This record gives sequence, C-alpha cells and structure tokens, in this order.
Amino acid sequence: MTENSGNTMTVLVTGATGRTGRRVVRAARAAGLTVRAASRSGEVPFDWTDPGTWDAALRGADGAYLAYPSDIGAPDAAAAVGALARRAVSLGVRRLVLLSARGEEQARPAEEALRVPGAEWTVLRCAWFAQNFGEGPLADQVRGPELAFAAPEALREPFVDVRDVADVAVAVLRGPAGRYGGRVLELTGPELLTWGEALAEVGRAAGEVKRYVAVPVAAYGDALVGLGVPREEADFLVGLFGDLLDGRNASLTPDVSEILGRPARPFSTYAADCAP
Repeated sequence: MTENSGNTMTVLVTGATGRTGRRVVRAARAAGLTVRAASRSGEVPFDWTDPGTWDAALRGADGAYLAYPSDIGAPDAAAAVGALARRAVSLGVRRLVLLSARGEEQARPAEEALRVPGAEWTVLRCAWFAQNFGEGPLADQVRGPELAFAAPEALREPFVDVRDVADVAVAVLRGPAGRYGGRVLELTGPELLTWGEALAEVGRAAGEVKRYVAVPVAAYGDALVGLGVPREEADFLVGLFGDLLDGRNASLTPDVSEILGRPARPFSTYAADCAP
C-alpha cells in the first residue's frame, strides 16, 4: 500500500461521533479515503460491548481507528481492545491505530493487547487535548469567568489540538506499509502552558477575563460526586488525575511535525478557531 492508494482504501473509525472520531472521519474523507463512521447510533452500528456488531463494521476494511469509550485505562479496555484486534486481523483488517493517553500507566495493558500477531499496529499517546477547554465536562466552566480543576497552578502541559491527532491518525492509516507499524507515537503541542495560561488564551480570544483555580485532586473527586458522578467513577478519575497531573508530561515531542511535515498547532490557534 502506498500513500497514493489512499483513495482506494476503506477505514473503519470507531467512536465516530466522539471528540477525536468525528475529526478523524472528516480528515479521512478529505484525504480521499472511504470511511465507515461507526458508533452505537451512527452510520455504521458498532458497540464495543457487543461483539455481534463488529464483523459487519470490520469486514472489507483496510484499516481501523480505535477509540475506546470512557477511558483507555479502564479495567475492561484491554480485553475489549485485544478481542477486537484479533477479530480485525482474522477478517483481513491489519492496520490498527489506537488512541491512547500519554503518561497513563493504566493504558498500557490496552496498548499491549493491540499487539496481536498479523497486526500492523500503531499507538497514539496523546497529551491533554486543547479541545478540553471547549468540549466535554469542563466546557461549561470555561464559558464562565472561572475554571476550577485538579491541575496544580504551576503544572505545565503540552496541550495537543485534536485536529492534529486526527491528521496523524489518517497519515498513519494511509501511509506506506510498514512505515508506522509497531510504533508508539507521543503527540504533543509545540509549547508548554499552565492550565491558567491556556485559560487566559481562551479568554483573550473571547475578549473576556477568566480565572483558573487549582483544586486538590481528592477535593475535585468529592465535587464530582456532588455533581452526580458515581463514586466508583470519581475514584477512578482521582487516581488517574493524581498520576497525569504530577508533571510527568511536561515535555515536548517532535512526533506531530515528523508525521505531518508541519509544526503542531499552537494553543493560541485553537483558542482563536475553536474556543467558546
């Protein structure tokens, strides 16, 4: 397979209505790929918890983008990823791209499960998304004057634009055979920012002043429970944030620019283009 064969390639995109999936669908179609946009209620029925939906989605595809719902570090993720990878390979779908999380040790079992015999697998370990400031559970706070979150004030993060993640996923799916197989790519933005600095960028783009408030991780978990999040889920997030927000990811990688041949999008571009 060569890059010029992209317009004859069919790819399955799981989580096609989600934050990354819908952008992968858009980027893949723009690149000339035939896309199966799969989700529980989308164009192509697909449910990670129902293997009966897998074959119809996989059969005849050349590659697949795998985005596990909830969190790739969830206890049930590895078994599901491994089972889907094995089924994909048995149906001739060998190029598998898995969305993972940078610095998340809980995600490693799912990454290992992807490495089934016959698969040309690639793992995309992503930093925190810039789009967390406009989509998902933090969005309502970001639209207001104050954001309270569990990241320490001095913590610096290399926020990555989901549009770059999607472009990398498509480049890997349609690239020459063997070029990206067996690789773990760590996707970051081009700069390190504190959460407060990132929030200030969003405020400047909106013409507003916004304030960041750092909350202890345990207290943030209690607040989630108060908002109706089940205690088990809140405890999982407390443990996850306690790891991810300890500074382990405060470094940049060249992987986005290496794959795409251009710099990663800076956070200010996200703020100007996409922030609420």
